[in-house]
Amino acid sequence: MQISKLKEIIVEHKKGLLRFDDLINRDVLSKSNWVVESKEIIVITGVRRSGKSSLMKLIARELLSTGVPESNLLYINFDDDRLISFTVEDFDRLLNAYLELNGPIGKKYFFLDEIQNVKMWEKWINRLYEFENVKIFVTGSNSSMLSSEYSTYLTGRNRQIINFPFSFSEYLTFKNISYNQGDLFDRDKINVIKRELNNFYINGGFPEIVKNEDLSLLEQYFKDILYRDIIVRHGIKNNKEVRELALILSSEIATNQSYQKLKNVLNIKSLTSIKQYIGYFSESYLFFQLGLFSNSLKQQIYNSKKNYCIDIALANSVSFVTSRNEGRLYENIIYLELLRRNEEIYYWKSSSDKEVDFVIKKGTNLLTAIQVSIDISNDATKEREFSALLCAQRELGMDELTVLTKDDEYDIKYHDTNISVKPIWKYLLNK
Repeated sequence: MQISKLKEIIVEHKKGLLRFDDLINRDVLSKSNWVVESKEIIVITGVRRSGKSSLMKLIARELLSTGVPESNLLYINFDDDRLISFTVEDFDRLLNAYLELNGPIGKKYFFLDEIQNVKMWEKWINRLYEFENVKIFVTGSNSSMLSSEYSTYLTGRNRQIINFPFSFSEYLTFKNISYNQGDLFDRDKINVIKRELNNFYINGGFPEIVKNEDLSLLEQYFKDILYRDIIVRHGIKNNKEVRELALILSSEIATNQSYQKLKNVLNIKSLTSIKQYIGYFSESYLFFQLGLFSNSLKQQIYNSKKNYCIDIALANSVSFVTSRNEGRLYENIIYLELLRRNEEIYYWKSSSDKEVDFVIKKGTNLLTAIQVSIDISNDATKEREFSALLCAQRELGMDELTVLTKDDEYDIKYHDTNISVKPIWKYLLNK
């Protein structure tokens, strides 16, 4: 590419980086010292449209507030159609164009957005890391950025941030609804928070959707993830199979899905294809698979997995189910919250088929069992949820048993075992 064209793009993109309107602080940066002070390359991954570029802006704003001059920042978004012909050989031209334009003194900070669009990008990044006084931030919409494809060059040289759509607490921040721990016992504040949880349930957490309250954008998001991040990237020829599988998973949130069952429903000849497609969904952060906890590794591998989506509003926008199970969608919200908290999570099923939605493991210890049930006022529902937790406690030795509901809050002894019942909104806000 011509140096003059690169300079034009550098200037234009820098203006975009320094446009700080409507930025919302993200929870993932709450302990951000390591993000800017560590030597390692910071790799920001996450689903398309989740705000990875805004995360870079937040980091840039923090740097500027500490005295780093604008001339020491470089930002390039490789989703720009003018960079379609950009190759690994152009990186040195880009560096020279930046140095000529800015003449930076001291440590430089490079923000390289959607860098996976350039083949062999990792080789140039590795060279910068080794020989230049540069702190590097890169983003991509695919978890394979840290897979074996790049591990030779980046092992031990990177730290990862996974960026999700807004959590409920970030959603409240965007809506200018502040709260402290005392507010969580104030009736008026609680009513506001509960009303916004209902809105969060409808709108999901994608920043532009929350901002504009335009759910019609979600179908385009779904198409972009499906076609740009999965079908095109992996050279899939049978688009129909992939799309139909994604639609089924969108309609079957928080349910067990065996590969064989999906193969039969879709009439796909190869079980390997089903496994590959689901792997691609996970790579692009569209769907997640939650495994069964078992002391037998074989059982963990071969048992069916539960299916969750990156955003329930996104799933609803393409689902062909007209009546959704509200409890399963709130279960999806709790699953995403546990992912944000970096918990090691599984579901669990007893030999008598009692199921617990989530068990949380830390090291070799199983700490918490969680059931999500919108309403347990019915005695049969309460007995089902409590008995499953009791079974988990007796077989696995859990420290804490919790049921999350829409409104209830109390502690109870069930067959001499303590169970805590908590409202979903409070659990989401109590980090």
